[in-house]
Amino acid sequence: MSQPRLPDGFAVQVDRRVKVLGEGAALLGGSPTRLLRLAPAAQTMLNGGRLEVHDALSAQVARTLLDATVAHPRPASGPSHRDVTVVIPVRDNASGVHRLVSALRGLRVVVVDDGSVTPIQQADFEGMHCDVHVLRHPYSRGPAAARNTGLAVCTTDFVAFLDSDVVPRRGWLEALLGHFCDPAVALVAPRIVNLAQPDSLIARYEAVRSSLDLGQREAPVVPYGTVSYVPSAAIICRRSVMNEVGGFDETLKSGEDVDLCWRFVEAGARLRYEPIAMVAHEHRTQLREWFARRAFYGESAAPLSVRHPGKTAPLVISGWTLVVWILLTMGSAIGYLASMLVAAITGRRIAKSLDSVDTEPKEVAVVAAHALWSGALQLAAAICRHYWPIALIAALLSRRCRNVVLVAAIVDGLVDWLRRRGNSDDDAKPVGLVSYLLLKRLDDIAYGTGLWTGVIRERHVGALKPQIRT
Repeated sequence: MSQPRLPDGFAVQVDRRVKVLGEGAALLGGSPTRLLRLAPAAQTMLNGGRLEVHDALSAQVARTLLDATVAHPRPASGPSHRDVTVVIPVRDNASGVHRLVSALRGLRVVVVDDGSVTPIQQADFEGMHCDVHVLRHPYSRGPAAARNTGLAVCTTDFVAFLDSDVVPRRGWLEALLGHFCDPAVALVAPRIVNLAQPDSLIARYEAVRSSLDLGQREAPVVPYGTVSYVPSAAIICRRSVMNEVGGFDETLKSGEDVDLCWRFVEAGARLRYEPIAMVAHEHRTQLREWFARRAFYGESAAPLSVRHPGKTAPLVISGWTLVVWILLTMGSAIGYLASMLVAAITGRRIAKSLDSVDTEPKEVAVVAAHALWSGALQLAAAICRHYWPIALIAALLSRRCRNVVLVAAIVDGLVDWLRRRGNSDDDAKPVGLVSYLLLKRLDDIAYGTGLWTGVIRERHVGALKPQIRT
């Protein structure tokens, strides 16, 4: 799809984590990381990292910054709530859908009963301050089909999909709709947070590390990025683009939200994750159903890899970085020396790529160190999550492999704990480090089990293939 011009008054703000090089001549950052060189005219447009659109040139520069994922949108205003219809797929959760509809005052709502044992009735919503329309599938066809059924009867420009086990928090809709000031944006998603006060260890773990909670940082939704997809538990879509891509894929048992995001991206649309907007979700907190759900998510990777080759790679890493860490795990003097040599070569390659920008050796060293550390974290996470069956066998057969797996498990868990512990409410009891490490390993075992189950079922190993870049 062609990219329409950003409107006057639309602004973008450079991400605070982006490094400014050469006194503003280039920006290094984004997701995935890239170097963006700025023309002199573009440099003068940025004021404190902010650029406001006022003509065709500034609109083009703003679009470039957004597409390079080094800046975030700051729209002036957005469409009205009257332009939105909420679609709620539900099956055997009457109390949940009633709770949700009662929180959607003044909105058009389409409830799609996906074959509930006790059918949802139109009369169930009498007296609620919403325009509610109930549709029903005589038998369950799955949430993707239910959402498509609701989409088919919508006439508004935008459609919000909310699952029956969520409740939006105040201001969620306005924060999301603002992003549609950019006519290229086709989907926006809020942050999914915990609905109830956590009262058990798993509930407290879910409050800081739910698979649905993508964190506190705003981001574009792009494959290989920090936010590569958003869950369909709560999203808003531009209806016209949703119809163009054909809605949700009803043949997928899970991962239909990931597939939708990537088809949007492949169609040239822009997607945003906006954590200022929050929607609370009723997390699964019983051990058996929690473990089963994690495995269920893992099973989606293989069918997704068939539809979107390469996008489900467990890690995306530079070949040079991979060699450095493989040599280090050898544990010999030769391995250490060889890894230092390869690290030096990596630094020289980075310095060469920055030749056109006036950078100091210290800046090059910081960039190289960051690349090596990011690679180490990716490897540790993949060993413990995606490749744990192989890692387990290797650990049983080799003492050196056992040590590597142990270090990877501790480093991965510790870094994740440090990153995530601020995600919960201030008054919630924190999860201790040891408990977090144990649950994180159980979490990864569940996901990996589902992943390998899907790979065997699909007879397709694409979900296990890493992307090694030069």
